[in-house]
Amino acid sequence: MHAMQYELTLPADYDMNVIRARVARIGHLLDDWEGLGFKSYLMRERGVNGSPVNQYAPFYLWNTVEGMNAFLWGGAFQGLSNDFGRPSVRQWTGLSYEEGGAVGSPARSAVRRRQPVPEGTELAEVMGEAVEETGRLAGEDGAVFAAAAVDTARWDLVHFSLWAHEAPKADGDLFEVLHVSAPGRERLPWGRQW
Repeated sequence: MHAMQYELTLPADYDMNVIRARVARIGHLLDDWEGLGFKSYLMRERGVNGSPVNQYAPFYLWNTVEGMNAFLWGGAFQGLSNDFGRPSVRQWTGLSYEEGGAVGSPARSAVRRRQPVPEGTELAEVMGEAVEETGRLAGEDGAVFAAAAVDTARWDLVHFSLWAHEAPKADGDLFEVLHVSAPGRERLPWGRQW
């Protein structure tokens, strides 16, 4: 499993209905994308739920590198780059994935928490704690799924969770979910990934 996200931080006076309309128009295009586990079309609106910015920030869980590369190099990502400029794309190696009791329900919110892996710590211990946190999040009321992944170039962890309600029990940046494409959800590997 591979996690991926890019962020388009938009001007403070940007009309976020433009993003809502864009996702309504093209969100379905990845509903059957080969190699994609989940794409959560996410946005934050300045002044809403504590967000300091207007931001469009889709989050992906990929089953295959081929699916991810087909998206990035095969033209789908080029449309976004043409419209907004090419963003930096973060990638993380999957550590764990768990489905929650609300899997299959429409997702309304998502939480992303990034944290550094402290220097001098036992990596197995830190990664084990990330796996435990994934299970804890997935066990909360309203959780659709939870995942954890690590970027070994920057040594940071990302915890990502999708929720069927607007008041998740998770710390981090809160996003509104505009659409979810989940063609390969059932092929995402569950539990610890090593």
